[in-house]
Amino acid sequence: MVIHDNEFSLSNELSCCILEGSTSNTGEVRPEALQAVAIAVAQERWLDVALARIADVVGAQEGVALTRVWLIEDGDICDACHMQAECVERTRCLHLVASAGRPTEPGVTWSGLDGTFRRFPLGVRKVGKVGATGAGILLHDMSERSTWIVRPQWAAREGIRSFAAQPLVFRGEVLGVLAVFSRTRIDAEAFAWLRAFADHAAVAIANARAFEEIERLRVRLEVENRYLREDAARALGGGDVVGTSPALAKTVEQVELVAPTGASVLVLGESGTGKELVARRVHARSGRAERPFITVNCAAIPRELFESEFFGHVKGAFTGATQDRVGRFEAADGGTLFLDEVGEIPLDLQAKLLRVLQDGELQRVGEERTRQVDVRVVAATNRDLAAEVAAGRFRQDLYFRLSVFPIQVPPLRERPGDVARLVEHFLHAACARLGRPRFTVTSRDLRALERHPWPGNVRELASAVERAVILARDGRLRFELAPASRASTATPDTEVIPAAEWRHRERANVEAALARTGGRIYGRGGAAEILGVPATTLASRVKALGIARRSTR
Repeated sequence: MVIHDNEFSLSNELSCCILEGSTSNTGEVRPEALQAVAIAVAQERWLDVALARIADVVGAQEGVALTRVWLIEDGDICDACHMQAECVERTRCLHLVASAGRPTEPGVTWSGLDGTFRRFPLGVRKVGKVGATGAGILLHDMSERSTWIVRPQWAAREGIRSFAAQPLVFRGEVLGVLAVFSRTRIDAEAFAWLRAFADHAAVAIANARAFEEIERLRVRLEVENRYLREDAARALGGGDVVGTSPALAKTVEQVELVAPTGASVLVLGESGTGKELVARRVHARSGRAERPFITVNCAAIPRELFESEFFGHVKGAFTGATQDRVGRFEAADGGTLFLDEVGEIPLDLQAKLLRVLQDGELQRVGEERTRQVDVRVVAATNRDLAAEVAAGRFRQDLYFRLSVFPIQVPPLRERPGDVARLVEHFLHAACARLGRPRFTVTSRDLRALERHPWPGNVRELASAVERAVILARDGRLRFELAPASRASTATPDTEVIPAAEWRHRERANVEAALARTGGRIYGRGGAAEILGVPATTLASRVKALGIARRSTR
């Protein structure tokens, strides 16, 4: 059974505790007892453990009825606080962080941190005045005429004779309030020892906070390094946007316009067009360039892990959560978070994502504490999000929040003039990575590459160049393009097909290949082999075209 404050309502609920444990049965002060408690508290490196230790040790001393500790933190429950009418500042207040005692009623505990007096406005009532002024209070009047106690019947039932509260002060700053209800009389000498203990407790609290901050920064650095290593592995062989075609120039112009503003950006385009490179350029041209650029592939996260991946979790939040973990939003704090394939985010999580975008607030899974983050979001998708909104698969408010400034990345078939530059770029990277000598692309190969439709876009071209380097013999590159491409390049008078018609033919071609293989993309005899394209490229095209298939492997 837990007794809440509304059952023993102490109008100046105090803070932490110590006292009678520092005196003998005859009233003689025993400094060694105080010293032992102070040393035990100072050895704790975690704040919640140190606070609990303070309350438990002091609350267990002979004569002590109740010990409580409040710390000054940001105001967080103003609308629910029953003392809101007395609170002037409403930005900071005293938060109950530790409580321990020995009630006379069996089965009752006073260790709870909820109840009426879990918050005290600074300057309000006795505890609030101690926190605001930094001056201690010692009271002995427990009668029903007393103005400092809301329910004197509780004090009479528990045999309370004294109340003492001391500020927790570290380097001139009041951190909180330490208070104790005692069933024996607290004299001036014991009150002075309580002051000394409060000073020791304040040092322990400050040290624990400093250690936790150091640990938080260490963990964040490890997370950032891990994410940056992942990004570096994904970006290997990539780089900045390459090309000078009019279509690409328009995209680059849009990037230069929006990058310095801090607005949310939605990058649109087919798979393989280089949406992540556009997102990186937005980050690099922004005021956040020196802060992390963190990416998350929304299509690769299991549904049940989305919230943990985005917001992090605390130890024990779910099976397998063996330690605290920082989420991608916290890792990107101060920088940019790139949400690739944002259309894959489950509908039920989109509301929580919207809250972070609007308010900059999040909660780790399994934690009640609200954390503040400052993150710019750049999202990307190959889906028609407006159609997804109309179909009820994507929240309209989130769509509007993400698409403050949409940027369209053109497919490679609309910028054939950039093929030569891209081939040179990828050829240099592939030769360096594979330890091969530099090769020269013949004009014949280059013309064939420029006429190829590249359904997999720039990503497919990069794979084709790397494959050509691997297959090169006698100093000559060997490009293996799809049969349809070779047929289309057989004569100079190749038919020019409009983009809409090409997409229609591409879809029909892919559907025919899938029908022949029973929906199988990978492996010998799969649709990818029939079409002569990499299996991963075909899987992306199937998804981008919205083609349903019976089975996949």
